Amino acid sequence: MKNLNLKILLVVLLINAIGIFTIYSSVFPKQAAGNISTYVRQIIWVVISLLVLLSVYHLDYRRLWDGVYFIYGLTTFLLILVLILGTVRLGAQRWLKFLWFNFQPSELAKLATVIFLARYFSQKSISSMETGARHYGIIEGILRPFLIICIPMLLILVQPDLGSALMLFFIFIAMLYISGVRLKYAIGVLLIFLILSPLFWHFLKDYQRERLLVFINPNIDPLGAGYTIIQSKIAIGSGGWFGKGWLAGTQSQLRFLPESHTDFIFATFTEEWGFIGGLSLIFLYFVLVFYCFKVAAKTKDNFGKLLAAGIASMLAIQIIINLAMTIGFAPVVGLPLVLMSYGGSSILITYISLGILLSINRKRSIF
Repeated sequence: MKNLNLKILLVVLLINAIGIFTIYSSVFPKQAAGNISTYVRQIIWVVISLLVLLSVYHLDYRRLWDGVYFIYGLTTFLLILVLILGTVRLGAQRWLKFLWFNFQPSELAKLATVIFLARYFSQKSISSMETGARHYGIIEGILRPFLIICIPMLLILVQPDLGSALMLFFIFIAMLYISGVRLKYAIGVLLIFLILSPLFWHFLKDYQRERLLVFINPNIDPLGAGYTIIQSKIAIGSGGWFGKGWLAGTQSQLRFLPESHTDFIFATFTEEWGFIGGLSLIFLYFVLVFYCFKVAAKTKDNFGKLLAAGIASMLAIQIIINLAMTIGFAPVVGLPLVLMSYGGSSILITYISLGILLSINRKRSIF
């Protein structure tokens, strides 16, 4: 049990270390003199987040059962507050300024959604070894929880942040499957979403429409909306089998690749370390997600089981979307790569999530 926690922590720190070296390589040539280096800020956030993880680890995760409505309410309040007082960057209003730290409430919304759904789908079978969600009808199993998570989803869409809003939807679908809700209901939700998806086109911002169009054909706007994904593919392809070496990448070092230390950090890493390096990083992510699901499989408490599986799913979904986006298999939606991309909010919430998961593995008893 403790060995599994140690393995998870070691994999997390290893991925974080790779991320810091990649951030250093990406920003070093263009770091403004006199400012705190971006990679130094990332190191500071990793240290702070690690301390928070250790604190969460020693708490009883079951307190989240009673605190779920407070967490949901706080998240909703922050999402509303960001629309009123939020900092605007690159045309999006997604951040709240706290002293020297810019916090992104949409990151908290992902974890809050997992916690809420874990309680919702386990609340009718606290004393049972099986979840009760398999007995839910379409209203209890689909409509009611979906309407509740629609509130943060819509608030995030208004920012606008399509990527994080889609994350909440995919987390919802994953939790439906994990909790044992009848499969036909989950498939029905996906089919309805696909049928109605053309209607969402009219609610998208101009730049979001452009991103969807260049996903189909990046060459229709190679110097505009399609520029980033074209440069990302060039960076990944130019790395070859073994890469150009650390600090030797051209697309990131010479500033051809935008967001090289945030959303497209995988392209920066792969250019320097090649196909073998990229495959090794993906393997580390596989090991991390596998260990997280292993915690869920070994947990007898229904709430803990769903919570651990939800956290594992949240990490897996975001990793898959970012990697698919970077190599051109998905539209650019602005999601960071877990534990690699620069960003205090993402690192902090990821570590809190993993702290909860380690706490579940430490307890592993019936509620």
